[in-house]
Amino acid sequence: MTKKILIVDDHLVVRNGVAMVLEKQIEDVKISNAENFFEATASLREDSFDLVILDINIPGGKSTEMITDLRAIQPAVKILVFSAHEEEQYALKYISAGANGYLNKLSSEEKMMFAINSIFESSSYISAELVTKLVAEKTSKKTINPLEVLSKRELQIAQLLINGNGNLEISNMLDIHMSTVSTYKARVFEKLKIHNLVELINVYKTFDY
Repeated sequence: MTKKILIVDDHLVVRNGVAMVLEKQIEDVKISNAENFFEATASLREDSFDLVILDINIPGGKSTEMITDLRAIQPAVKILVFSAHEEEQYALKYISAGANGYLNKLSSEEKMMFAINSIFESSSYISAELVTKLVAEKTSKKTINPLEVLSKRELQIAQLLINGNGNLEISNMLDIHMSTVSTYKARVFEKLKIHNLVELINVYKTFDY
């Protein structure tokens, strides 16, 4: 039976490279391509696919919402996120959002095919490295999401900061002294091991809090 696979990536060399591997390794396969999220959704509306190989940094992409949007069109389609971002930072986020697996673009051809075959056979792929990390963190009772170390008040102030509020605005909104705001802000930065607002925003983006 023909396997129909859609490769979604804005780099032609990546699309061609992945297609060459698939055509060499899968006996009966039909490859389609999309270079942005609009083309990806249009392709899914026009044809059914067994697998979508999805880069997360594509024009029109919306982080984990892409998984939801693709599944809204084809609920049964399998999705392998194929990204240059580090697996330990992003894999759990996308798998929790509904992706069937996550693979780093630096992976070998063998690892790529192992991931794809695993998804076809068991509907999921999680690398041995990520499994080891998850087990270690669970055993040591460490949290994967660093934001979980913040108290309710620290989270509240962190969210106000990333929304563009300064110390004075936060002081007025929460009816607390500016010095108290500064203390909470310092605690947030210390707990998250960050040094500025840009890094705080990046933490929130990474964990889609």
